[in-house]
Amino acid sequence: MRCPLLLLLLGPLYTVIQAQQIYVKETLTGIIDQEAILPCTISSDPNIRVSQIMWEKGGNSIAVYSPQHGTHVSEPNRYQLLEPSPSSATLRILSLRAAEEGDYSCEVTLFPAGNRKATTKLAVIAVPQNSAEANSEALANGEEQTVATCRSSNGRPPSRITWQTSLPGNVTTIMTNGTNGTYTVVSRYVMTPTSQADGMPITCNIDHESAAVPIPLRLSVMYPPEVTVEGYDDNWHLKRNGVFLTCSAKGNPHPTSYTWKTADGSSLPPTVRAKDNMLYVDEVDERVNRSFLCEVTNALGSRAYRQDVLVREKPNYSGAGATGGIIGGIIAAIVGIAVVVTVILICRQQRKNQTATDDEDFEGPPAYKPPPPSIKLQMEKQSAEEMPLKSIPPPSESTDGPEMELNGKTPPKYQMTPESQRYSALQDDYVENENPIYNVFPGPVNASPREEEGIVMSPAVYV
Repeated sequence: MRCPLLLLLLGPLYTVIQAQQIYVKETLTGIIDQEAILPCTISSDPNIRVSQIMWEKGGNSIAVYSPQHGTHVSEPNRYQLLEPSPSSATLRILSLRAAEEGDYSCEVTLFPAGNRKATTKLAVIAVPQNSAEANSEALANGEEQTVATCRSSNGRPPSRITWQTSLPGNVTTIMTNGTNGTYTVVSRYVMTPTSQADGMPITCNIDHESAAVPIPLRLSVMYPPEVTVEGYDDNWHLKRNGVFLTCSAKGNPHPTSYTWKTADGSSLPPTVRAKDNMLYVDEVDERVNRSFLCEVTNALGSRAYRQDVLVREKPNYSGAGATGGIIGGIIAAIVGIAVVVTVILICRQQRKNQTATDDEDFEGPPAYKPPPPSIKLQMEKQSAEEMPLKSIPPPSESTDGPEMELNGKTPPKYQMTPESQRYSALQDDYVENENPIYNVFPGPVNASPREEEGIVMSPAVYV
């Protein structure tokens, strides 16, 4: 009977204890050599009394607050409690060190509930100092060497360095530990440099929790001068004027001097003038028929280029002919293409027009539709009635030729009656209207016997 009664009495207290909460930040990131703030608050309840609030790390007490006894801090130069009260005790770390990374617990003693605890995981990082540089002393001598160096110093955690370039090479990386828990990472790009690598881009990418930093660079590779001579076209002939040679050179360091000389060591001909990287020839003669040297010098040494000159007696037109042939071939090809395109366009247009004409011819039935025979006869009859009658000439005898005899007697002349003559005129008009082509044909030259007898024939008879 006592146990149920005890549970009945402790029930409200158990509910209050369960309702009491401690609030902290589960994770927190601080920067080395800077301060960090770790809050700890307790939900207020008039039935619960806070006896003590304590911050500890690794089982060691850092700071304690008690409403009855006040505040106690183990190392005041490193830790502080900001405005402690029965409902709050915020820990302040003045200057973070790498060793202070870890778990910090805020433990609260409640009466009569007992102790409650909440933990904050503190991470300490250090922002590194980043730098990169190209090796200005890299030499194109056929040996492998470092051409660029990238450094991320005093970072926590250590940085990750990668390289971005089109040049083939290898990467070497070294990491060292600092005395304060930081790391220094040094990465080098190693390759066998050539003159073509001078001035090429390369990028050092530094990846850290605090930031991602790309550092672009330009490689610097030292090499002696590389020399070429231009201007000789294999057509230097006697009496030619105004020709010259140009000496071009590149190097690292930049070339400092240009010197023109002959390959055999003799002095330059009197018709030749040298000025910096140019060699001018006022007039070509036999003395120009030799080899010339252009010598260029920089800090690493001197390099020379030899140009052989052959003086011709007469101009050489083979090169010009070949060039003209090439140009003529190009022009002919362009003209041929233009002609083909034009013919194709014309054929397409004609085909298009023919298709359009065929479509118009066969698009539908003819617009003209002849009337039915019955209606046509009625129209012909009506036209005949409305047409005026032709006058009938008086009868007369023909004296153009001998008269025909029948059984010893002269036959009478045939003469059309007015009705017959009217029908013949209507028939002639109808034929002329329906077949106008008959009007084009001329009548017969010689009159037939029937005409002499007075017989009238329709023009349609001659078809």
